[in-house]
Amino acid sequence: MKLKIFLVLVYLSIISCQPSNTTHKYFTEKQADSLLINIITYTYQKAPQATNATRFNKEFRNFYAAQTKKFKIENISLLKDSTYVFFMTRPVGNTDQFRRGVIGKFKLKKGTTMPIEFEEIVNTPHLKEKDVLEKGNFLFKTYEKTQDLKKYLGMKHYIEWPDSTLVYDKNNFEWVHPKNLTK
Repeated sequence: MKLKIFLVLVYLSIISCQPSNTTHKYFTEKQADSLLINIITYTYQKAPQATNATRFNKEFRNFYAAQTKKFKIENISLLKDSTYVFFMTRPVGNTDQFRRGVIGKFKLKKGTTMPIEFEEIVNTPHLKEKDVLEKGNFLFKTYEKTQDLKKYLGMKHYIEWPDSTLVYDKNNFEWVHPKNLTK
């Protein structure tokens, strides 16, 4: 009897450690791949010769698609107002030693996997993968429940941006100095 209870507890602990809100909960594999490329287009450096106005043009899609192995949507959830909240890990410069976590949100253009109203809420500092997953999942779950992370902004070991030097420009989809924020 004790062995059965122990096995059930082990099984439940394994299940509880698995992320419950993956892209495949909401999207087919093909849709999830397309969504990831679209999110990378928002969050990664612009393709060579691309501008803010042209970054989504077809001629640049292969550049962003080539980056998919470096990015992973760790968790995603659909809120009641049709907003998706996500936690993604991404590369940091040219090193494999560290990763960055991104907590963001978007809605989808009807019938597509193209995000609209896209916004990066917070970015973690450069962290080892284990740490970025732990801290990013905490921030994701908190934002999913409260849609607010303001009380954590001072915790620099969890959130690097926004801060006094960088804020998210929702019009140009990039982190900028506050004095360069577009209205």
